[in-house]
Amino acid sequence: MMDYSWIELLLLAAGLLTTGAVSGIAAGLLGVGGGIVIVPVLYHLFTTMGLDPDVRMHVAVGTSLATIIATSTSSIRAHWRRGAVDTVLLRQWGGWIMLGVVAGTAIAGSVRGPVLSAVFATVALIVSIHMGLGSPRRVLSQTMPTGAARAGLASLIGAVSAMMGIGGGTLSVPILTLFNYPIHRAVGSAAAIGFIIGVPGAIGFVITGWGEPGLPPFSLGYLNLLGLALILPTSMLLAPVGAKWAHSLNTTKLRRVFAVFLAVTALRMFYALVA
Repeated sequence: MMDYSWIELLLLAAGLLTTGAVSGIAAGLLGVGGGIVIVPVLYHLFTTMGLDPDVRMHVAVGTSLATIIATSTSSIRAHWRRGAVDTVLLRQWGGWIMLGVVAGTAIAGSVRGPVLSAVFATVALIVSIHMGLGSPRRVLSQTMPTGAARAGLASLIGAVSAMMGIGGGTLSVPILTLFNYPIHRAVGSAAAIGFIIGVPGAIGFVITGWGEPGLPPFSLGYLNLLGLALILPTSMLLAPVGAKWAHSLNTTKLRRVFAVFLAVTALRMFYALVA
């Protein structure tokens, strides 16, 4: 574990509080999961701090997965009261998603940081294109996949989400709606999917990162406890503010701005990989 001066720790704390604020507002304003914001912001913060490239992405992902446990729990309660959590879907998809999370966590623990950066950058670029140019009315099928197709798709959501440090919304909502699944039930069920991803994912990153050199202070494996303690309060405090703003601002334009942010982040990660 690296040693830092108290000034560096204060700067780290300020950066983590800002990360939570930005992710909370984005989650409420744009309807995206906090992880898709937390991971790139933490990655850039750790890069500025000079954190070892082999661990910076792992810590960003592991910390993000831990925050998802708390934020998804709060979201589940809200959506449950509105009858928007599909328990049948969760029974059919949950086990396969968890299997994918276990596989994705194992893979993440065995590869170097640049591999995780490449995975995040690739999927983030796809998500940015979907947010910027995609149409919510576009569907692949009028019915949900079954059998091997359902198992493969659910496992893929779990594996990729665990490797990226994101919850259920970023991948599961657009995928479900591609099969003509109602958007409000997709968003509500995605909150529960986030919990299914977050718990085994965070535990897995603690285990695989245990004893790794070069970790930032207050780390439990690849889970940074300082990050968790500072990101969660500001994120949960400001998410309702973002949701309130969503009713008074042009969210279509804002989603496109966020799509540009994701695209730039992805391209910067790609550049860092080849530079």
